[in-house]
Amino acid sequence: MPHADANGLKLYYEEHGNAGDPPLLLVMGLGAQMTLWPDELVEALADRGFRVIRYDNRDIGLSDKMEGARAPGLKMQVLRQKLGFPAKVPYTLRDMADDGIALLDALGIERAHVVGASMGGMIVQLMAVHHSQRLISLTSIMSTTGNPKLPQADKHAMDALVKPVPSLKEDDLVEHGLNIQRNIGSPGFPPEPDRQRERVRAGVQRSVYPAGLPRQLAAIIDDGDRRERLSSVTTPTLVLHGEDDPLVKLPAGEDTARAIPGAKLVTIPGWGHDLPLELTDRIADEIAGHAKAVGEAASA
Repeated sequence: MPHADANGLKLYYEEHGNAGDPPLLLVMGLGAQMTLWPDELVEALADRGFRVIRYDNRDIGLSDKMEGARAPGLKMQVLRQKLGFPAKVPYTLRDMADDGIALLDALGIERAHVVGASMGGMIVQLMAVHHSQRLISLTSIMSTTGNPKLPQADKHAMDALVKPVPSLKEDDLVEHGLNIQRNIGSPGFPPEPDRQRERVRAGVQRSVYPAGLPRQLAAIIDDGDRRERLSSVTTPTLVLHGEDDPLVKLPAGEDTARAIPGAKLVTIPGWGHDLPLELTDRIADEIAGHAKAVGEAASA
């Protein structure tokens, strides 16, 4: 299994496409393995001329886990954050951004297009803030700036996401995953039930590590409002967001596009907080079109 030594960790990664094509790094979200980037989307990006790299973030999937590290209680951390006294967290989103850059180092990649979904969008935003020289282009998908004044997630969506797993039995974990998908998914693009169950079961069989989610969530809360930092971003940016996202609502995507100078915003009706099969070509076209335009402009 391919692991890379990156930022003091072993990160599991996969590559698709031709090694000579421009590299495109995919960064996944909260508590999500890299396999939540659908194979169909990965292959579509490779077919559009990119060396596609996806990896498991720290604390999830087949990458190193922060065993024994304790995340602060959610309510207490939020309260301390509001009062201006952030709680101590096991690691930060900046650390996770550094992980991705270190993976590029390990693979001998000087510069790459980076694409992040949800928490992954926050991570690639911080790559652009702290490692702009390593980025060719940035795509932030269904993500946010951390602006505390933005609308909150629908209660049913957040409750499903943070609900503790009922047990570690495979069937219980599959039902838990399906419940999350039902509550955060796209109302305009409902998945085919058997395919969805198969995908969730494959994820469960690949890896189960509930302890990582609260530590990643603590890193998100700790990072706070990124708007001021994002105002310094010079990396050409595309923001993709679903108009019917119940978890990270559309105003969050709009806020991201406002915060990053020159960012382009594309919204899609019926799209929630997932990557529906029906949107594979549309999403791939948007990402690839942005990345190629930026690459051609840089060459010119």
